[in-house]
Amino acid sequence: MWIDSHCHLDAEEFDADRDQVVERARAAGVDMMVVPAVEVATFGRVKATAQRFGFAYTLGIHPLYVSRAAETDLDQLSEAVRMAQADPNFVGIGEIGLDFAEGAPDAQQQEHFYQAQLRLARSSSLPVVVHVRRSADRLLKYLRQIEVPGGIAHAYNGSEQQAREFIACGFRLGFGGSATFNGSLRIRRHAAEVPETALVVETDAPDIAPQWLHAQDGPRRNEPGELPRIAAVIAQLRSIAPEQLAQLSRRNVLDALPRLAALSPPP
Repeated sequence: MWIDSHCHLDAEEFDADRDQVVERARAAGVDMMVVPAVEVATFGRVKATAQRFGFAYTLGIHPLYVSRAAETDLDQLSEAVRMAQADPNFVGIGEIGLDFAEGAPDAQQQEHFYQAQLRLARSSSLPVVVHVRRSADRLLKYLRQIEVPGGIAHAYNGSEQQAREFIACGFRLGFGGSATFNGSLRIRRHAAEVPETALVVETDAPDIAPQWLHAQDGPRRNEPGELPRIAAVIAQLRSIAPEQLAQLSRRNVLDALPRLAALSPPP
């Protein structure tokens, strides 16, 4: 059975048919999802969604949302994390990180929120789920300065050296729909070659749709039920059976997010 290590099940794209989305995922063999928050306004929805279906969630402020966040949002996050410590569905801090793509919020503001959330993770002894886009070196700089109990580098797309450094910091690397494109040479190479102890699979649904969900008018909505088919591509890249990938990814997610074992124990 599969764990979708990163799925925005609370997103409004699923409002019309969320129950059916979960049913399709479970029918496909996805029995657990990790649902990360992206801003304070979504904390309640993320928590309620995860609890309703028996899934896991994380709390954090995404780098693309810091432009509409205030300093008091960090206080609200800290209080939400304190209150969530007794909740078995709560498994870490995320989605946090840095995004230096064109049009992203001010880099200095992003770094301020990222460092503050790393400090919260360290003081709470919680792993983090990080967003990495054109920012791996800076992310790693702060991870070396503010040590946290590892976590997951979601949708990994950095270099081989950066991958080794994330792994050295206790992180697993997430791979999903991008690995299904023949042209994604670097991502496919990483998915094929990272150590088996470092790889986890994800969908990032409703985003990062796999190749077969792309049409001439653009990508269709991604779903967690696509995970086994995405993972089958990754398994082929690694020359292993999908069942073996399911086992090693599950083990790695549980190692990265230890609180998750209470919800989804190893088989």
